[in-house]
Amino acid sequence: MQRAFADAQPEPYWLQTLPAREAHAALERALDADLCIVGGGFTGLWAALYAKELEPRREVVVLEASRCGSGASVRNGGFLNYSLTHGIANGMARFPAELAALERLGTGNYDALLADLERYRISAELETTGELDVAVATHQLAGLREAQRLFEEFGQRAELLDADALQAQIHSPLYLGGLWLRSGAALVNPAKLADGLRRAALQAGVQIYEHSRVRRLRKLGSGVEALTDSGAVRANKLLLATSAYEPLVPAVGRYVAPVYDYVLVTEPLGQDRMRQIGWSQRQGVGDSGNRFHYYRLTADNRILWGGFDAVYRYGGPVGPEYDEHQTTFRRLAANFFTNFPQLEGVRFSHRWGGAIDTCSRFSVFFGRALGGRVVYALGYTGLGVGASRFGARTGLDLLDRRSTEVTALGFVRRRPVPFPPEPLRRAVIGLTSNRLAAADRSGRRGLWLRTLDRLGLGFDS
Repeated sequence: MQRAFADAQPEPYWLQTLPAREAHAALERALDADLCIVGGGFTGLWAALYAKELEPRREVVVLEASRCGSGASVRNGGFLNYSLTHGIANGMARFPAELAALERLGTGNYDALLADLERYRISAELETTGELDVAVATHQLAGLREAQRLFEEFGQRAELLDADALQAQIHSPLYLGGLWLRSGAALVNPAKLADGLRRAALQAGVQIYEHSRVRRLRKLGSGVEALTDSGAVRANKLLLATSAYEPLVPAVGRYVAPVYDYVLVTEPLGQDRMRQIGWSQRQGVGDSGNRFHYYRLTADNRILWGGFDAVYRYGGPVGPEYDEHQTTFRRLAANFFTNFPQLEGVRFSHRWGGAIDTCSRFSVFFGRALGGRVVYALGYTGLGVGASRFGARTGLDLLDRRSTEVTALGFVRRRPVPFPPEPLRRAVIGLTSNRLAAADRSGRRGLWLRTLDRLGLGFDS
């Protein structure tokens, strides 16, 4: 299996679809701003645009440690989903009293995001093909039926497919049935989305500094100061949008566990190969296991294949040295050819890894720091392409102390259950991964997983 990815480029495929550009200058002086945003990914860029929409004269500065969109925003599969709660089942399990509002708000956010793509003229290779959840074990079929019931109860369109109907769409010997979410789900090129947001923010008057890692935050009068190696921003308010990277607010570390996800992308498939797999509707696909794969076609008919392993390392370090993980790449390649045996001989052109800002409720959460001068929006847990727009706007509303329907929700006001400290954290995550694998084999959530469910720690996705 290693031969299939041995020559793959160790970087996100999406980056090669962008035109070359010069980096924005690093911050090398002290400056004043109304709003400082730390993090130039989806959340930070959406927040910058929203800040300018609300107050066009507001001085907004974005500080990015590397290049805008080079972190989690470009290391995902580009699945754009309406859900704010990491799926409707997770929403029902954790926020049943507010689910109707969250579903409505999620649909509104999804529709507004699509409108923003037109408004800002962002060509992100949008494909509104929906999302397909497939069963690869008999015990997963009941979950698809329940998900269809929930989708229809809350106004989404979802079509249940039996094995024959699913095989007619995508040819795999593993498929036993599927659920096609036909509304509120699409695919995008995440690099083009992030770069389009960056350009729109510049046009709106946002100042962007790249290669400007913030080392420390501190109170400064009634505001806050963000200190980099060679400069500083003195701002009235600061929004922290740093995903899984080292938190500048120590308390955040209690709630976020950086978990690494890995991805392979094939070479472009020719017409013969495409006929062998079908996939004429081009949906994004995920299987129904606890340890699941997600996969999709790119614009040039490569298959992006990721997921399954979720690698947590002691202490939760994040850095480029963890982007390679040969054991996981071998497992991904083996599972790919089991899913699509007719593609034997296909090579992988790209491989990469990236950290996911996992929290115990699997959805974005919010908090304040430094006397309310700082607000953070973190914890998307891998389904943030669409939810990041909601997280950005909600975080800014909290920072501006703007009262809305959203800011009054318990979903926004409550934080997730914290993870235990090390070394217990590593032990708990390791045991949970083992029990999830067992649950996938048996179809039953054992005592350990049921206990975590009762504690609000979940681990069901």
